[in-house]
Amino acid sequence: MDIVIKLSQFLLSLSLLIILHELGHFIPAKLFKTRVEKFYLFFDVKYSLLKKKIGETEYGIGWLPLGGYVKISGMIDESMDKEQMALPPQPWEFRSKPAWQRLIIMLGGVTVNFILAFIIYIGMAFAYGDTYIANSDLKDGLLIENKAMQNAGFKTGDRIISIDGEKVERFDNAINAKVVMAKQVLIERNGTEQSITMPNDFVDQLSKFEKGPLVSLRMPFAITSISEGSVNTALQPKDIIISLNGKPTRYFDEVISVLENNKNKTISATVLRNEKEVPLKVIISKDGKLGLGIGALGMDSLEKLGYYKISKQEFGLLESIPVGLEKGKDQLVGYGKQLKMIFSPSTGAYKQVGGFKAIFDIFPNTWSWEVFWTITALLSIMLGVMNLLPIPALDGGHVMFLLYEIVSGKKPSDKFLENAQMVGFVLLITLLLFANGNDIYKAILGK
Repeated sequence: MDIVIKLSQFLLSLSLLIILHELGHFIPAKLFKTRVEKFYLFFDVKYSLLKKKIGETEYGIGWLPLGGYVKISGMIDESMDKEQMALPPQPWEFRSKPAWQRLIIMLGGVTVNFILAFIIYIGMAFAYGDTYIANSDLKDGLLIENKAMQNAGFKTGDRIISIDGEKVERFDNAINAKVVMAKQVLIERNGTEQSITMPNDFVDQLSKFEKGPLVSLRMPFAITSISEGSVNTALQPKDIIISLNGKPTRYFDEVISVLENNKNKTISATVLRNEKEVPLKVIISKDGKLGLGIGALGMDSLEKLGYYKISKQEFGLLESIPVGLEKGKDQLVGYGKQLKMIFSPSTGAYKQVGGFKAIFDIFPNTWSWEVFWTITALLSIMLGVMNLLPIPALDGGHVMFLLYEIVSGKKPSDKFLENAQMVGFVLLITLLLFANGNDIYKAILGK
């Protein structure tokens, strides 16, 4: 069932993005009286799953879920329809339209992608508001278990003050992405500030260790179950261990540290049970275990127990607009920085480029509209930016040649455009094979 939910979110998000992107080309083409021969979700190589012709356009769903397309008459695209291009230009064809109209048609797809992302962020601000923890409230710092972070110089208990000179006002999901792309991070450790210079190949180093958040909240040691055969029957589900061997253990990492130092021993403990402190004894195995199931508490429980103060900010419809626009801008700038890292070989970031499996993996196994729309907005930005790259066969390649035509007054020949399209197609296939090859390589290595 989990895989069905994950796959459903993946296909729904992908379909939505493809259809709206292609509509971005379709609508201005129609407005400028340009004939659109096909409008397809997914590619119909050899055959299609569904198709229906309405007017001059065939609408359909292909079987190969690698994208979608609109086939515009008189345009050199992935269809490479040389027979049509060999005939005299017709008034309804793309090549017969003024350069400014062709430019609007080609920019339509990415424009829709960016608009969609900003609309989603505005809608999410209105529907869900903004939940966060003020950075100043993280008195005991953050949990840092990631080996690459530890190798860079971070320790559990550190509080991040600023990233590349930008002060961190709040702790939320965005902080991990910012740290990945950071060059300099200012932290507070034991009341003293110090600066950590991030390794140039930090992204590459991340791939060598288990996946997980770079930084996360320190959580209490909350018991969810007692394993069968466990000798610690005095413990109960919902207990929270707050002291071991006379030492306060407010956080999970502190409990683990005491257990590691007292293997194969019986020690005193205090648990919080139904809001009361209960003293008891616990037996630690030779492996430093208690034989328990543990889990994370919800934000409401953490706030009630006095671990964190949760701030929630709600927005009206008009207030949501600047909030959503700012969120979209931050994501757009952030993805631009990621691309810069990918195209800088010294960072090793290119090794982390993923294909369809990588996109599939970011969707959760449980359905959450908030998570779904968050991922869809980010993918929409990614699709828009990638399509703007000046590679022939992508929208950005067509835009590049159209801008040349507008500036110089000279239109590239059809033969040149055909050859450029072929070069771009080969580049795209190479990138596709590289990205999905990375997925396969990581799957083989179990990363």
